Amino acid sequence: MKDISKVVLAYSGGLDTSVIAKWLEDTYHCEVVTFTADLGQGEEVEPARAKAEALGIREIYIEDLREEFVRDYVFPMFRANTIYEGEYLLGTSIARPLIAKRLVEIASETGADAISHGATGKGNDQVRFELGAYALKPGIQVIAPWREWDLNSREKLLTYCDRHGIAVERKKGKSPYSMDANLLHISYEGGILEDPWAEPEEDMWRWSVSPEAAPDTPLYLELTYRNGDIVAIDGKDMTPAEVLAYLNKVGGEHGVGRTDIVENRYVGMKARGCYETPGGTIMLKAHRAIESITLDREVAHLKDELMPRYAKLIYNGYWWSPERRMLQQMIDESQFNVSGRVRIKLYKGNITVVGRESDQSLFDESIATFEDDAGAYDQADAAGFIKLNALRLRIAAGKGRNLLD
Repeated sequence: MKDISKVVLAYSGGLDTSVIAKWLEDTYHCEVVTFTADLGQGEEVEPARAKAEALGIREIYIEDLREEFVRDYVFPMFRANTIYEGEYLLGTSIARPLIAKRLVEIASETGADAISHGATGKGNDQVRFELGAYALKPGIQVIAPWREWDLNSREKLLTYCDRHGIAVERKKGKSPYSMDANLLHISYEGGILEDPWAEPEEDMWRWSVSPEAAPDTPLYLELTYRNGDIVAIDGKDMTPAEVLAYLNKVGGEHGVGRTDIVENRYVGMKARGCYETPGGTIMLKAHRAIESITLDREVAHLKDELMPRYAKLIYNGYWWSPERRMLQQMIDESQFNVSGRVRIKLYKGNITVVGRESDQSLFDESIATFEDDAGAYDQADAAGFIKLNALRLRIAAGKGRNLLD
């Protein structure tokens, strides 16, 4: 690695990144710039400033990125109805490209040679941060301390802090789980979750009540869509971040959004994780409902075919790749007429769509009705349609390729 004079560190103010800040100075003899992002993780980020100052950091960036995060990353992803391996709504994955973007932008602003992060060498986040950084600033250098040092346990990190006079909180009753949160979700890994057979403890969950403890009265919501995005709830205009925050609140209150999955990491291993994504779970269900009446059949089916590829690109860290951007253009084009209203019911962990309407609806009641359609659809036409579609099957059967033989 070339000589490094300054490095921008993705800094939370917690144990790991506090150690990393000091370790970078001692190991690379460089100046450290810290960057702390508020992505709606539910914790105050401003205390990170005092912690960085106590470490002697002079250039400190603390930024509220909640609106940009939801508007430019979460909403575009949900236009595609994105879900990884059938269950994961990509709450961690979608936050990483924004953090990577700001890291390299701050590196350019401050004249830094490198960026650094606290992701381990076993996980996906190292890939996501670094692929994003290299795509946006090809010459940037990346320092990943977990791939270099031998401070591979909490005890060793605390000993390092004691030796170097780093003040860190030593919370009693600390959660046994590794958690990551932003406005889209909160994730839990480690502890008893490393046994795929072990049921999560109820007191692990932070954002939602259990469905059993949810209210006995359902909650109805009316979501207004414009070009594929929610712009109002119950008639009240909201910004993207306000939409997601509100849906998280009411969804969590009604037991919506818990998942417990084993996923395939990009680095090759399987990992068990639990996630709370109340707002995202509602958004996925409602978006498919508004698309059901506004999208052409073949457009909808093509989106469904491409979605797993799109989800995989995001999960694996290729948000800034040309193929993801190409897919996004196609997805966004499909959303031009995806406007209208969806009415949903939340009840004890369930989301039920109970109504949908749009000025752009392709649902024609005069044709779809089971009553007298007054000639809008000639049912006799179906016979020729069926025969033409059966032609190749009939030819094959005539050649003795009868599946019953």
